[in-house]
Formats: sequence, structure tokens, C-alpha cells
Amino acid sequence: MEVKIEAGWKTQLHDEFEKDYFKQLSDFVRNEYNTQRIYPPGKLIFNAFDLCPFTQVKVVILGQDPYHGPGQAHGLCFSVNDGVKFPPSLRNIFKELNSDIGKPIPESGNLSAWAQQGVLLLNATLTVRAQQAGSHQKKGWEQFTDATIEKISKEKENVVFLLWGNYAISKSKFIDQQKHLVLTSVHPSPLSASRGFFGNKHFSRTNEFLVSKGMEPINW
Repeated sequence: MEVKIEAGWKTQLHDEFEKDYFKQLSDFVRNEYNTQRIYPPGKLIFNAFDLCPFTQVKVVILGQDPYHGPGQAHGLCFSVNDGVKFPPSLRNIFKELNSDIGKPIPESGNLSAWAQQGVLLLNATLTVRAQQAGSHQKKGWEQFTDATIEKISKEKENVVFLLWGNYAISKSKFIDQQKHLVLTSVHPSPLSASRGFFGNKHFSRTNEFLVSKGMEPINW
């Protein structure tokens, strides 16, 4: 399958696209889109990569699975399309942003503007069946996104990785913490946010680090 993805990523991840597991994954995903209702829309599977070219990556936020409700997922972790009600975790992200840097709660949950400033909003699994959370896990996506994290760690420096919750934190093994800043906390889900997501100040800490390395801060 010809993978349509931003040119810099295509170069960096070329070896992954040639591996047997990715070819099997492509066959599985293609069949799912042909026979089931799958999110996000096919053309947005690699939206996180397309909006945030490899050369521009300054921050990585890691999610687990795309949203599985109608109109929500558009290829960026935690983000929803304009006009879609905020899922609970996203609402809590905005609450922390407000208390950390005073940013008003936005009207839209679309985080494309973050991606366009160098924030890679990466889900570990890039597709999901409608109303079936986790339905495309362990099909090959995790191997691909782990390789993506490793590639960023190896080829870049001074990237901030925001790892929220145990699943995301487990990916820290792919990151060279001598070269990059890794910030961890519990997940922004309502089940855990009050146990350490609120007050983690990850947004201001990210910007302080970027500025200290001579980079533009993110306009969250």
C-alpha cells in the first residue's frame, strides 16, 4: 500500500513501511475500512504526522486510542473536530492549561493549532472501530508508533515528551532522557486527574524548557 504521509516522515519511517508487520497491518486496516465503520476517516489516519512535519517536532503528547464516537476522531490524540463536545480528558487538559498559564477554556476542542506549531499529537493506535474501544490494538500500530518515538529520540534533540498515565509512561523506554525532557503524570481522565494531573504544570514547564534551548514556546 502506498502510504500517504508527510515527506519527511516518509523518509524517516521508510524502513517501517517496508516491514512485513506493516504490510499485514495495512491489509487489516484496508479490510476494516471496507467492511466496518472505522475512525478516523481514512485520509486522516496520519493527520498527526501531516500537520507536524518531522523537522518541526518540538513536543510529543502520547495518547492510546482514537475516540470511537461519531465525528470525534480526526487523527490527533485528545483532539476533536470543531463543534464536537469535549470528551472528559480533553476538558481536564483545558482546565490544567487554564490553571497553569491562565489560558481561557477554548470554544473548540480542535488541537490542530498545536500540531502546526510542532506538537506531535500521537496515538499509539491510529485507527479504531466505531463504538469499540481498543478494537485495533495489537494489530501492528503499536510497533509502528514505538518506532516513531524511537526515531524522534534518536534523530532529534531537546524534544519534550508529555507522558500522561501508565500506558504512555511505559513508552519512556524508547526515549533517550540525556537528550530530551520527559514529563510524566497520571492521565487527565476524570478517574485520575485529581491525583496529579491537575497541578503538573506541564504546559509552562514545556515552554520554559523550549525557551531555555533557544526555541519558540508553544502558544497553547
